[in-house]
Formats: sequence, structure tokens, C-alpha cells
Amino acid sequence: MRILSGIQPSGALHIGNYFGMMRPAVALQAEGEALYFVADYHALTSLRDPETLRANSRRVALDFLACGLDPERATLFRHSDVPQVTELAWILSTLAPMGLLERATSYKDKLARGMSANVGLFSYPILMAADILIYDSDVVPVGKDQKQHIEITRDLAVKMNETYGQIFKLPEPRIQPETETVPGIDGQKMSKSYGNNIDIFGDEKEMRKRVMSIVTDSTPVDAPKDPASSTIFKLYSLVAPKNEIAEMRERFLKGGTGYGDFKKQLFEKLWEYFAPMRQRREEILADRSYIAAVLARGAKRANEIADRVMERVRKAIGLR
Repeated sequence: MRILSGIQPSGALHIGNYFGMMRPAVALQAEGEALYFVADYHALTSLRDPETLRANSRRVALDFLACGLDPERATLFRHSDVPQVTELAWILSTLAPMGLLERATSYKDKLARGMSANVGLFSYPILMAADILIYDSDVVPVGKDQKQHIEITRDLAVKMNETYGQIFKLPEPRIQPETETVPGIDGQKMSKSYGNNIDIFGDEKEMRKRVMSIVTDSTPVDAPKDPASSTIFKLYSLVAPKNEIAEMRERFLKGGTGYGDFKKQLFEKLWEYFAPMRQRREEILADRSYIAAVLARGAKRANEIADRVMERVRKAIGLR
């Protein structure tokens, strides 16, 4: 079984990235051949500074390795180190119905959030489909909000297969509890572009400040509070053991504890949870050649697979 996932180098990684993509990806290393890429091509839809893009790409690789990705069991590489993916994206675009892309909810959501409309943003699902199909991927772990991208990928694969013969296998989404939407400090999905993130490897003062700024309602200290609607409780449930989660739930329902105290408790648990990863990150940084060597080895493996698939595609459509 071949597993594929990617993450954009749009900035420092936050806990939404970790629980939404990275932790499930690390767990999947044991289930099959895992390929994980730093999606620098995708980042071009919003990131215009070349130095920032380069720095962010390296930082994503560093943070992914610090969070448990094992290069002996998984392949980590940069998107742009496999340029064949852009060729496949063009080929897919020649068969992609406009209506399919116009129905993509991610495009509408990004426009609603103030991002500038551009062709890259609109055709983003085609590049994502190429990412998946070029590696003969079997499984793609995603959150519920990204399931539509896999559906679009499957639609495009079916259209290619119907037109040119059996070229692509149909990938399956893997939606796990870990990939549920992680709320940001404003209660909406955590995202760097929304400015509601809590970074994994931010310094202690900054993480504390972000946690203490979580938006809450005006329920008085003495009154019972609803844990199900609380961002504090949802985030705490990601990092605390079951008995401590149950204890916090009881205190919410009982009343007598203010949101400020719950936020302090959440910060302490978050800081403790990511401590081993901060240590591993420092160890990786001490070896200056390690990240480059991992990415080079990953690019070699990714290109081997992509080359085989593209030869098959080119022959089927008449380019060979």
C-alpha cells in the first residue's frame, strides 16, 4: 500500500498541522510505503517572496522530522524536486470540466477569506490530483474538509481512464479521528492564513500569549460551562490523557472555574506535550547536512516512481 500526503510551507507549523496531518502521517509509516512532500508548488498561490519560500520549505522538513517522521521508513521530499507533476497537471487540465473546479469549496472559501483570485488557486485541485496520481497512491489521509479534493482526483482519473484506457488507479481517502478539524484561537479551523494559529515550535512566551487569547463566551466564573462548544476543551482533549480530560470536563460542567484558569492549564499541557519534539528538533539542527541529505534521498525515490507513471501516461495519450 502506498500512502501520500503533503503539507504547504506557508509558515511556521501549528498544532492544527500536527494533529490534522503530521501525527496521522507518522502513524501511517508503519502501514505501507509512505511518501510525504513539502508542497512548495502549492505555496506559490499565496507566497511571493523567494527567500521566505526556501526558508519555510526547509523549516517544514525540519519540523516534520522533529515530530516523528522517520526517513528510514518514509520518503520526504520537496514538491518542486519532481517537476513531472506539473506536466501531469497540464494533461489532466485538458480533460477537467470547468464545472468540476467551480464546485470546489476550498476555492470559494479562500476567496471569502480575502485571497486574490488567480488561475493557480482555481486550478489547485488539478495540481493536487497530479500529486496523488503520479505516485500510484492507494491511500491519502485527509480531514473531512479536504475529502472533496480526493473526489475530484478520482473523477479526473476516471475521465482519463475512460478516454485513454486504464492508466490510473483510484486513490482512497483515509479520514481518521486525528484528522478532524482543529480549532484555532477564534474557534474556526486553525490556519496560518486566518491568523488564529498556535505554533508547535514557537517560544514559550508566544505560545502562552496565543493560548491566553483564545476567544470564549461571557459565562460567569461560577456558572457551568459547555465543554462541547469550548475551543479550550477541544484543544486540551488532543494533548491530555483520558483521566485528565474527564476531570476538566467535570470542572466545566460544575462551574466555579474561570476560562483564564482553563487556559493556563491548556498551555501547560501543550508545552509539556511538545517538549520531546523540541528536543529532537535541536538535535537535527546540530547536524547541518542532515535535512539536505534526507530531502535528496527522498527526491530520488519520488522521481523513480513518477518517471514510471509518466512514461505510462505519455504512451497512453500519444506523446510517445
